[in-house]
Amino acid sequence: MPFLPTRSLLPLAGFALVLVMAPFLIPNSFVLGVTILAILNAAVAVGLNLFVGSAGQISLGHAAFFGIGAYSAAILSGTYQFNGLVAITVGAVLSGLLAYAGGRTILRLSGHYLAMATLGVGVIVYLVINQEIALTGGPDGKAVPPLSVFGTAIIGETAWYATAACFLFVVALVALNLTETGYGRALNAVHASEHGARAVGIDVAAAKTSVFVLSAVIASVAGSLYAFHIGFITPSEAGFLKSVEFVIMIVVGGLGSVFGAILGAFLITTLPQVLTGFHDYEQLAFGLLLIVAAVAVRRGIVPTLGGFVGRLAR
Repeated sequence: MPFLPTRSLLPLAGFALVLVMAPFLIPNSFVLGVTILAILNAAVAVGLNLFVGSAGQISLGHAAFFGIGAYSAAILSGTYQFNGLVAITVGAVLSGLLAYAGGRTILRLSGHYLAMATLGVGVIVYLVINQEIALTGGPDGKAVPPLSVFGTAIIGETAWYATAACFLFVVALVALNLTETGYGRALNAVHASEHGARAVGIDVAAAKTSVFVLSAVIASVAGSLYAFHIGFITPSEAGFLKSVEFVIMIVVGGLGSVFGAILGAFLITTLPQVLTGFHDYEQLAFGLLLIVAAVAVRRGIVPTLGGFVGRLAR
């Protein structure tokens, strides 16, 4: 893995410092629990942003991989008493295989056709989870036992924060390194023009499939950790609205920006908690804020702020 340039290393170091200091600044276990959910969503958003922001593709079914990871944890650890790490690994492998097999076909499409195809994958996974009641619990959901790592159970919000934060840091580090390599430049070339990318010798199909698989695996691991942390899951975690939520995170934060995806995930995860004071108008207020964000910062928050700071520096 190449050494990150200063423009990426300094923000990563600052991000690591924030992750370390955050537990000491968070006032109570409820807020810490919401922060853990935001961290896991951020990991999914970073992976999805590689596929959408860097490679220029679209996915409206990424919650399917999140759900596969979550239900792998529930079924293998709960029903069949497998070790938690084994359950996480199996979920990641299943998601990777589905992304690879499906990607070889649907990634030949582009634009709204690709959006419809990924949505179809998501719908199929959701229906299987919702209807296989004997295995998944169906609409009633399924309980998930605590995660145990090398004989030590991860219990309590502090332990879960450390686990989730380490996972997100690794995901961010991998994503930043990939964007600084020839692989990242190949994804950007595919984004700019698939015909142009082929003309300079880039295997477009391999580039799109590999980043789709990577983003699916990240989503699956995040889903498994989410299930172990919450202790109970329902089919909605693999539903269409969850997929849309992931897309909103990367659009609000900034397409193509690792830290934009993280910021977007934190905002979209925590805003509903902040807006609970609006009671019956919570969803209305949330929708209005999204509209304002779309109009005011069309490139996303982080790229817009970066451009503003750049102009000030000149």
